[in-house]
Amino acid sequence: MKVLLPALARPLVEPHLPAGLDVHWFMGPEEARALAADADIAWLDHNSPPVWAENVAAGIRLQWLSTIYAGLDPLDKAQLRARGTRVTNGSGVNAHTVAEYAVMGALVAAKRYDQVVRAADRHEWPLDAPGKLELFETDALVIGYGTIGRLIGERLTGFGVTVTGVTRTGAPGTISSDAWRDRLGEFDWVFLAAPATPESRAMIGTAELQAMKPSAWIVNVGRGELIDQDALIEAVTKRRIAGAFLDTVTPEPLPPEHPLWTTPNILHSMHLSGRSQTRMFVRAAQLFVRNLHAFLEGQPLENEVDLEAGY
Repeated sequence: MKVLLPALARPLVEPHLPAGLDVHWFMGPEEARALAADADIAWLDHNSPPVWAENVAAGIRLQWLSTIYAGLDPLDKAQLRARGTRVTNGSGVNAHTVAEYAVMGALVAAKRYDQVVRAADRHEWPLDAPGKLELFETDALVIGYGTIGRLIGERLTGFGVTVTGVTRTGAPGTISSDAWRDRLGEFDWVFLAAPATPESRAMIGTAELQAMKPSAWIVNVGRGELIDQDALIEAVTKRRIAGAFLDTVTPEPLPPEHPLWTTPNILHSMHLSGRSQTRMFVRAAQLFVRNLHAFLEGQPLENEVDLEAGY
């Protein structure tokens, strides 16, 4: 069985590999693409989504594809289904840092710490605080109450926030994906931690923004596609909502001339949430090793993706 793995992971993975595998370590995307055609198992991640997708498409014999990424947006999921390729993602490997970033976003918005930093850059000493919101005794809606969403909820609860989670099925302690819109006007914070699927794209649009409190903030650590950005720009500019903290946007990188850069009360963190740590690759390697043993033994895989649903 041919296994194709990134050379960067070799020190973390090689000591734990079962005997009898034909293991190849690639250094770059071109080498990965050339080796992928007859691989049975592969971990083909690349920082460029199109390159990643191209390399995965080259794996015509893949039985199992492992990825560190949580979202599979760039991949041809129909093609993977047709080939019978099983896919496991990296959900959870960066969950703690993304949850911390989400709560940081709410704190930055509440205290307008972006304005505090800019005042310090100008060597000013304000006599009043630019942001006077408290998280304490506010209400938050967390759309996408999976691994990251639950961690966001746990951390918000520590600040005295009342949290309502949204799941696709309305699991115990949450509300269903068809019930949250009717309750948008109740919340001070709307956190987006859902995957991008055909059903979730532009889930926050004109109608949803109009239903929110004028004082409410959006914090998006899910995918940029979850928000109708034109509608968001209009809503924030016209002060229909207070603002938004965006870790994710579309496209990425955001072009320098894009109006989101200059829209008032839009705070950006350039999709850095998952990168603000040092252990993601270690966790991903450990997950791969566990799943490799499970795959070879015919056991269930951790984080196996439903390719039809997209997550």
